[in-house]
Amino acid sequence: MKKVDYIIVGCGLAGIAFCEQLMSHNKSFIVFDDHSQLSSIVAAGLYNPVVLKRFTNVWKSKEQMAIALPFYKGLEEKLNIKLDYELPVYRRFTSVEEQNDWFIAADKPILEEYLSPNLIKNNNPSIEAAFGFGKVSHSGRIDTALLLKSYKEFLKSQRSYRFERFDYSNLILKEDEYIYNDLKSKYIVFAEGFGMVKNPYFNHLPLNVAKGEVLTIYAPQLKIDFILKSSIFIVPEGNDRYSVGATYNWKDKTHDTTIEARDELLSNLKQVINCEFEVIGQRAGIRPTVKDRRPLVGLHSRYRNMAILNGLGTRGVMIAPYAAKQLFQHIENGVSIDSEMNIDRFD
Repeated sequence: MKKVDYIIVGCGLAGIAFCEQLMSHNKSFIVFDDHSQLSSIVAAGLYNPVVLKRFTNVWKSKEQMAIALPFYKGLEEKLNIKLDYELPVYRRFTSVEEQNDWFIAADKPILEEYLSPNLIKNNNPSIEAAFGFGKVSHSGRIDTALLLKSYKEFLKSQRSYRFERFDYSNLILKEDEYIYNDLKSKYIVFAEGFGMVKNPYFNHLPLNVAKGEVLTIYAPQLKIDFILKSSIFIVPEGNDRYSVGATYNWKDKTHDTTIEARDELLSNLKQVINCEFEVIGQRAGIRPTVKDRRPLVGLHSRYRNMAILNGLGTRGVMIAPYAAKQLFQHIENGVSIDSEMNIDRFD
């Protein structure tokens, strides 16, 4: 029987971030993954410290960015790939009132580092933006699809990855260890996204699901080198290809793409750009979200060596490294988890 320090269930952004914590502290582990949860794969991978609907700062944005950016830099070096594409966000204004709200927000000390106080005029004939843009700094895109693919290959090379569905009924709980088939582990961490709803140990937690769909378009005339945010986002991916998203569907829990989402995105896109384009792809995934928009992090109330790392929502790129570090420090050193994301708030 193989002994490890940790079993991790799930290999999305949350699982990867926790793996990195374990490796940096010389802990042994095995990851179980069955590719059933696609939220990290279909995510646009945006990081942005500002809520652009209300012009407010993202929860714990400074703390998250201080950990996340070095985290992805380290992964680039480890995996020898390019992940982090630093790009400003241009928020498209639709009225003078929105411009005024932006200028008021840009004067606030908590936001002045991120929001430019200058109005940017639209000089791109392919974009409809009569009222111009506001520019957000310290933002960009992480190539999440490449990260997941490359990281799983890395784990396989380390013999730390198993491509199989985790069967909860095979988990044997003992006082100071867990036995799962041929494994003995001191701890187990569930980072399984929407799969949590089938987890008998944590399915009492209030996880909501929001299906999102994203298009990929080919638009050689668009020529933007920034993330354009309006009723939708348009994210450059290189070679005149752009991601366009995203939809929110609170009822559909499948990973199937839909004509309805495609039509919604195209309708919104045509209000923002006027150049020709071709839809060359569409993808869908289920976002694990929580009603208070905070992640689910912490130890089980009864099984104290069992933990959860979930509910990252739409900002998983920023939150995952921050939350993973807190969970590891809590498990190993008893450091308190931020009360706003500790699952104790629901017990």
